[in-house]
Amino acid sequence: MAAVLRSNLRFFVPGDKSVSHRALLFGAMAEGTTRITGLLAAEDVGRTRTAIQQLGGEVWVDRSGGVNVKGGPWRDGGTIDCGNSGTTARLLLGALAGRAGATLIGDASLSRRPMRRVLDPLARMGARIGGAGDERDAARVTLPVSVDRAALRGIEWRAEVASAQVKSAILLAGLAAEGETAYLEPVATRDHTERMLRGMGASIRVEPVEDGEGRRIVVSASQLQAAEITVPGDISSAAFWFVAAAIHPGARVTIEGVGVNPTRTGVLDVLRRMGAGVIVVERGGIEPIADVTVVGAELRGTAIGGAEIPTLIDELPALAVAAAFAQGETVVQDAAELRVKESDRIAAVVAGLRAIGVDADARPDGFVVRGGGAVGGHVITEGDHRIAMAFSIAGLRVPVVVSETESIRTSYPGFLERLAQLSTG
Repeated sequence: MAAVLRSNLRFFVPGDKSVSHRALLFGAMAEGTTRITGLLAAEDVGRTRTAIQQLGGEVWVDRSGGVNVKGGPWRDGGTIDCGNSGTTARLLLGALAGRAGATLIGDASLSRRPMRRVLDPLARMGARIGGAGDERDAARVTLPVSVDRAALRGIEWRAEVASAQVKSAILLAGLAAEGETAYLEPVATRDHTERMLRGMGASIRVEPVEDGEGRRIVVSASQLQAAEITVPGDISSAAFWFVAAAIHPGARVTIEGVGVNPTRTGVLDVLRRMGAGVIVVERGGIEPIADVTVVGAELRGTAIGGAEIPTLIDELPALAVAAAFAQGETVVQDAAELRVKESDRIAAVVAGLRAIGVDADARPDGFVVRGGGAVGGHVITEGDHRIAMAFSIAGLRVPVVVSETESIRTSYPGFLERLAQLSTG
């Protein structure tokens, strides 16, 4: 028997994972002591914290719960285990290139994820890189990767794939490079790095691209300065509760203090199109923060693609569950990046939907969901935290057994406990 979502719920979600990683790393690169409130206490962020400590950064928690990071010159870090955190690995590659040496390793999942998109531009900048690559496939560069400190030079790099992680790595390397470094992205991706660098005194500007829809971000050599950083609630974590409300007509869930950076709010736009009520009460801030309410309704299918994909790439597993309980067809395209996440999320989403009785098909760059038909079943998560959480939410409507839930702790400790508190049955 499926559980049922309680109505009129109001609560917080843990701190934003993307902002948490950057706050720690940038604090370690800055002059002085940076104080962070709202830092996410999850395994992935813990990997970044441990990494900067290996590189000489000091991190401590004060009496009021704030996390303090004292920056300074970096030392060689030896072997740094990034675990399952792609953000830790990719951002560190850029930050290390002009500052210190280290060898980055990861777990089995991270060691399959592509790193060439970061290492190619870094090599062009003069980075000293070793140990990268898969001898069986020269085009596929993966961890482990070694980086030694080198004198870098600025370049202009036009990205073929929209990726905030790649962009951030190149911009961080540019802070230690001679001349300007320009990164051209085909469509706008999440801009947490640009906002935080600007707030910490970096020389950075953002320009439109004349021949396309993307942006040109330019940095030059800069010494970051310590700052007070507030981490908003993670909209990627909130998305599961937004979908939980949306698939229960009349249910109402409010997430307080959630980040509503416009490069991250695509999930709210899609839920509106599908017929859910969405109310945003803004609080302001360098990273925009708001109280967001979603009201459930009879949902309808929609098309998701194009420039909105980077604004919701991590929320697509949750939105697939919304599509499962909607009337009509939902088509997701332009999302080939899902193939190289913690799992092949296109395959994992479609397999999960079929397992609970939903008609769904995979496409090279997305998937199609024909709503209705969900009866429940056993879902294999492939060790992917977002697949596990998405189908746990589906279990609020139909009986679902999720193969494993240990992966959830990498991004949302306490998710299952919250789910138990918010459901009946």
